Amino acid sequence: MKELLEWMDCIEDSRQQSKVRHKLKNILVIVLFATLANADDWVEIGLFAKQHKEYLSKYITLENGVPSHDTIQRVMAMIAPETMQQLQSKWQELLNSNEGEKLKKIIAIDGKTMRGNTQNGSKPLHVVSAWCDDDGFCMGQVAVEEKSNEITAIPELLNHINIEGQIVTIDAMGTQTAIAAKIKQKRADYVLALKGNQTSLHDDVKQYFDDAELVKKIEDTGYYKKTQEKAHSQIETREYYQTDDIKWLPQLKNWKGLKSIGMERKTLERQDGTKSEEYRYFISSLKPDIELFSRAVRKHWSVEVMHWHLDVTFREDANQTIEKKSAQNLNIVHKFCLSILKTVELFRTKLSARKKRFVISMSAEQHLETVLNF
Repeated sequence: MKELLEWMDCIEDSRQQSKVRHKLKNILVIVLFATLANADDWVEIGLFAKQHKEYLSKYITLENGVPSHDTIQRVMAMIAPETMQQLQSKWQELLNSNEGEKLKKIIAIDGKTMRGNTQNGSKPLHVVSAWCDDDGFCMGQVAVEEKSNEITAIPELLNHINIEGQIVTIDAMGTQTAIAAKIKQKRADYVLALKGNQTSLHDDVKQYFDDAELVKKIEDTGYYKKTQEKAHSQIETREYYQTDDIKWLPQLKNWKGLKSIGMERKTLERQDGTKSEEYRYFISSLKPDIELFSRAVRKHWSVEVMHWHLDVTFREDANQTIEKKSAQNLNIVHKFCLSILKTVELFRTKLSARKKRFVISMSAEQHLETVLNF
């Protein structure tokens, strides 16, 4: 982790250096440390810096004193989000530096609206992220002004991340022929959800899996998996089906690399004896491999968990930062800190990320040293 702090010296500062009183590294270190130590807004970040000036001086030079929270926010609004993403990329390199051969990674792409980033009816930022739960970090993100712009944001995001050899999962909004082609162009595979926006394709795949004889055939060929677990006082059963019997699909030629279709059937059995079923349908460039397919389907929801952490662990929706760039940069810091918190153990094992932040806040110097020495 200390390597990352040293690397911050190499980040280019686009500000007029004659007017700079606080180095870019100083601001970044303060925001990073304070966020890990449970600071959620600019005022709290500024208070952390004042309270821990002596400790911060171990890692940054504060010849002009501690910057105010207004200065911290103003500088964060001047940093290009691409620069902040370099921190994530460097962290990814450090985590992967000693990796051996591993399973294909699942890269889940989805968007989240920053609800606090609005004023007088203006539209809040909607950030589309690529989250790899296998590694526990965000590989990249693109900010747009509306959820509907995800369709144009996803190809841009794919252009900026390395997905070669991995599996990309996207919900139904991103199930577009151009996006599938982009993923294959980048030498990756896809598992894309189907809903009403792909009406005929969704209906055709649904009709196929409605045929009991065809479903029984899939079970007999081994491209079927069933899991069961108890959660929230109910029994949750998931059944996965995958087949490469797709030559009949009228839309087959439109989807680059399409090799299989799949279904997930989720059955919930409640304590009162009632049951409910949910069905989800997919297209994929994967050859039939039920373990890989089911892992991709299940892992996609990790990006929703990441969004939940942004709201619950970092209270992002309550943050009223209006300036778009500073809000986006803080969003990147939150994801970066989440990755760090998932990696390091503090106080005792199996603490949630939220409680780890609380533990760090109780004795920042002690616990930040543990994080930095990881």
